[in-house]
Amino acid sequence: MEFTNNKLLKTKHIYLMPGMSANPLIFEMIKFPKDIYEIHLMKWIEPILNESIISYSNRLAKGIVHEKPILIGVSFGGLIVQEISKFINVDKVIIISSIKSNTELPLYMKSAKFLKLYNYFPLKLFDEIFNISKFLKINKIYKKLDLVDKYLSVRDENYLKWAIPEILNWRQETPVKGVIHIHGNKDLTFPISLIKNCIIIPGGTHALILTKYAWLNKNLPLIIENKLSVVN
Repeated sequence: MEFTNNKLLKTKHIYLMPGMSANPLIFEMIKFPKDIYEIHLMKWIEPILNESIISYSNRLAKGIVHEKPILIGVSFGGLIVQEISKFINVDKVIIISSIKSNTELPLYMKSAKFLKLYNYFPLKLFDEIFNISKFLKINKIYKKLDLVDKYLSVRDENYLKWAIPEILNWRQETPVKGVIHIHGNKDLTFPISLIKNCIIIPGGTHALILTKYAWLNKNLPLIIENKLSVVN
């Protein structure tokens, strides 16, 4: 007997992981049918000194309490959910504006990795410059900074010191099997020219989670239910 009433279907649990420095508010426009899916917003936790992305992801995985969840990660969060999938059984792993292996890193990131430039950048000044610029309303960019302040609130120096090297030094040489990749063709952080086997979003930038939410709201359930092709 086939049931067509959605309320008779088993609830699917979706865990959403934001990008680097981002808080769960970046998902505020993402909606799923409430009678089918239950959403769980993940947050960045304080990294331990010299902690690997593997260890960090394992600690986050312990906060996932449902069997075979659907993991969706944005940007650096995409790397995290791929690592989490190595510790628990998952239904699907979907990454947005992210990479599947270190071969998809752009040249400027590979150069920063080779030269270890992240050791010389004064990360403590990042938050100070941001706050000063916002206070002075320099060049009328304060409205954009308001959005940065809203969505990118995780700017602790220790967190940034951990996160940036972990992205650049990610050791994933081949994609994790079954990962579904959604990427914008206007992404300047991870250029589409280096991305393989993904669903391409025309006009999508690195911030497509905020700007292309209508497409995502329509198509993410179709992708989850295997009703939409996952390779463009």
